[in-house]
Amino acid sequence: MTKASTVSNTLQLLTAPTRYLFFTGKGGVGKTSVSTAVAIALADSGLNVLLVSTDAASNLDEMLGIELRNQPVPVPGVAGLSVLNIDPATAAHNYRARVVAQMAADTSDAEIAKVHEQLSGACTTEIATFDEFATLLAQGSAAYDHVIFDTAPTGHTLRLLSLPKAWSGFLAGNDRGASCLGPHSGLKMQEQLFNQALAALNDAAMTTVVLVARPETSALAEAARTATELRELGLGHQCLLVNAVFTASNHTDAVANAIETLGQQALDTMPASLRLLVTDYIPLRATDSVGLPALRALLAPAATLAVAVCDQHPVNFDYQPLSALVAELAKAERGLIMVMGKGGVGKTTVAAAIALGLVASGKTVQLSTTDPAAHLANTLDGKVTGLSVGRIDPKAETRKYVDKIVAARSPHLSADELALLVEDLRSPCTEEVAVFHAFSHVVAQALSAFVVLDTAPTGHSLLLMDATGAYHQQMMREFAGQGSGRIITPLMRLQDASYSRIILVTLPEATPVSQAAALQADLQRASIEPFAWVVNKSLLASGTHDPLLQARLHGESAQIERVAAHAKQGFYTVPWTAEPPVGVAALQSLLKSGSE
Repeated sequence: MTKASTVSNTLQLLTAPTRYLFFTGKGGVGKTSVSTAVAIALADSGLNVLLVSTDAASNLDEMLGIELRNQPVPVPGVAGLSVLNIDPATAAHNYRARVVAQMAADTSDAEIAKVHEQLSGACTTEIATFDEFATLLAQGSAAYDHVIFDTAPTGHTLRLLSLPKAWSGFLAGNDRGASCLGPHSGLKMQEQLFNQALAALNDAAMTTVVLVARPETSALAEAARTATELRELGLGHQCLLVNAVFTASNHTDAVANAIETLGQQALDTMPASLRLLVTDYIPLRATDSVGLPALRALLAPAATLAVAVCDQHPVNFDYQPLSALVAELAKAERGLIMVMGKGGVGKTTVAAAIALGLVASGKTVQLSTTDPAAHLANTLDGKVTGLSVGRIDPKAETRKYVDKIVAARSPHLSADELALLVEDLRSPCTEEVAVFHAFSHVVAQALSAFVVLDTAPTGHSLLLMDATGAYHQQMMREFAGQGSGRIITPLMRLQDASYSRIILVTLPEATPVSQAAALQADLQRASIEPFAWVVNKSLLASGTHDPLLQARLHGESAQIERVAAHAKQGFYTVPWTAEPPVGVAALQSLLKSGSE
């Protein structure tokens, strides 16, 4: 039974919150900070709260200073608050154990081994993560008054929230055969769980989706698109939370004026669908939201917070502009350039600018994206001779993959067998396999030209990398002793520094830098060494004297020092610009910034 939530705060969201709160939005808008601050506020009011991260690249551990686990962990200093991280690897291990345990006692070792192999792919990781998520919605959170979900960036979250409906439909009337998730009979045992999760998501009295955005045109546009897609999935109870709203201390600072003006313009022109939603606003704070004092202060009224201005001027660095990175990349004749990083750090902008720079150097370039949210076309907003632009569209790739499999196998199958194959291919995890095949094709195209790949936010990209590794291991097993030295897998191409260059993009803020460092460590464990780092939207040396921005500049200089320590092969800097770098001309100007 949920207690009545009465939290003294300026947020309308906290006047009568539902049992389940989902925070979603474009990467970098502050979902983790805001969702954590809301969880703390509810717990401080005497409620029992569970904060759940569904993001494989979560930084909740850094924010709260605790080690996250796949089981609820109490948060020191916040009575009533526990945190749970749905770790994909742990979830997949537990899922495999459950499926095998459900098999008949007389099942042979060979059959068990076959199921283990079926459950080794990335789609198993996805369904296992979803299984944990569905359990919390259906029956696993009875001890808590509120369950707050800090989700991955939009594209991955839409995929997660669509799974209850997708799997319920797939399992309806389907009780035969086996898929990459093991025997369907095992999945049928979860059908009731999936249906309960779907009911909870669609119940406006139980679930609220909090669309988090910043006062930026792109973030608000994505929030509007997300709102529409979620309504189509049945999640119609929504509200909007605009984070980091900046107001200049005075109007004599050109940089501060520009930031405030851009924010106000974005709010004035926000999509009409968002104007219908209950909306809260959170001011930009002087420091990053790391630690309990900063998280509690995030939701405090702006008038109660004093800005501490540091007397020390931020350290000046000898920056290398983005044009210098392009010059280094252009020394090769061809190759794969993968741009990776946390959601919202500007991967798409950097990828598009690099592609344009290479074209200007006389190279033929293919620019593509693996991001389900697909912002690439909007960022480029124009055609350039020598540049082709593409996208790995999950839906289109799935259709192509299914058609190819059916066409190849139908001549050898009976009508009943063909019907069973088509039924199996309706599995939602077929999309993961199809996307991996498309990714492999894009990687191979770098044999003859430059391919610049704008990847999905970190968590989603790591799942794709897991699929790449699993495929590599499968090929090595299958061709062991049969001339396997002639096999070249996508993973081997990514490990080849002469073929692939990995660019890590970050903002000069604590969380993005920490996540870029963690991503670098993950890549290095797979024997993939990043080529360079890019620090995007740097305000250093802008000349601002606004007290709030000066306080943030001091923090920025500390993060630049951290980047320098991690980026052994060097880092490059993209300055903050008054106008968003959208369109060919603006992206080309970005390349020139700091190069004169």
